[in-house]
Amino acid sequence: MNYNVDKKGYYGEFGGAFIPEMLYPNVEMLRENYLKVMAEPSFKKEFHELLKDYVGRPSPLYFAKRLSEKYNTKIYLKREDLNHTGAHKINNTIGQILMAKKLGKTRIIAETGAGQHGVATATVCALMGMECIVYMGEIDIARQAPNVARMKMLGAKVVPALSGSKTLKDATNEAIRDWINNPVNTHYIIGSAIGPHPYPDMVTRFQSVISEEIKWQLKEHEGRENPNYVIACIGGGSNAAGTYYHFLHEPEVGIIAVEAAGLGIDSGESAATSVLGKEGIIHGCKTLLMQTTDGQITEPYSISAGLDYPGVGPMHAHLSKTGRAEFMSITDSDAMKAGLELSKLEGIIPAIETSHALAIFEYKQFKPDDIIVVSLSGRGDKDLNTYIDYFKL
Repeated sequence: MNYNVDKKGYYGEFGGAFIPEMLYPNVEMLRENYLKVMAEPSFKKEFHELLKDYVGRPSPLYFAKRLSEKYNTKIYLKREDLNHTGAHKINNTIGQILMAKKLGKTRIIAETGAGQHGVATATVCALMGMECIVYMGEIDIARQAPNVARMKMLGAKVVPALSGSKTLKDATNEAIRDWINNPVNTHYIIGSAIGPHPYPDMVTRFQSVISEEIKWQLKEHEGRENPNYVIACIGGGSNAAGTYYHFLHEPEVGIIAVEAAGLGIDSGESAATSVLGKEGIIHGCKTLLMQTTDGQITEPYSISAGLDYPGVGPMHAHLSKTGRAEFMSITDSDAMKAGLELSKLEGIIPAIETSHALAIFEYKQFKPDDIIVVSLSGRGDKDLNTYIDYFKL
């Protein structure tokens, strides 16, 4: 079984490029060039230099001693929260801004939910002196005010999405509309492993630095490259894709994807795509998608702004369908408790997205000698107001 993208842009039956005719030249230009550009020695050199000197990679692989003692297993945290800008998102935006430059683009657009991708995009645009427009749902703008302020400080224009649920899905719709209207000079930096081919594969490749580092870091810590399990939270799925990439074809490594169950899978207020989703097309790709019987996209819900997306990237849909990954769904309340627990046990305040991944230890038993790597995808600064309101801190 192959878990990587095929030549036609599919992961099994998921993927492809379902796009308006106006966008075909842009997407085709990217598809024809992205692998060639990524293989160029000068591109690789600049990308890795920026990851090292600007982002601060490699991010540490930290053995969480007190958390491990509590759950009687060996838990390592891949500290993506320590990257410049506070999350894994910067790995991809560095890669894509360099790609945009190579393709002669001068204007950058992006969508964002939790705001981390917006901040990461605004950051690399400031670094490269490029115009930056970030689309963000009106609701997310309200609950992620610190990230909105950061984007504006970095010189980006933040445009509210006022339609639908006013969250990530709607911000993506607005960004695609912009791209249709400005096809020649604009590159769309998609922040997740979603969208028309080649985006899911390109984003995954830029994020695969995460699993590449895990392998050699685990060798240093434990004398072996492969853990028993890799765990990541999943919305569209870029941190998960990067965490899994170098383990996809290592059958001894269990892959666990943790979705947002919101107020409960059957509550009508959830974002658990693997359980509630059916095959459909969203934002340019065929994937698992939460929708009504007549194909209308249903509104997802999660306390986490980064996980309330109605679909999941096509690679993850394939991992779910084939059974290569185990999908688990975690409620708001369990995620919030797990975030507080990590803060008190390890002195690390995680993003609420990451807290979903940490919450599975209450529900899944691991062996004492299992080695488990959890992607700590982002830090909790952006979520402090949500934590404060929730716990009355």
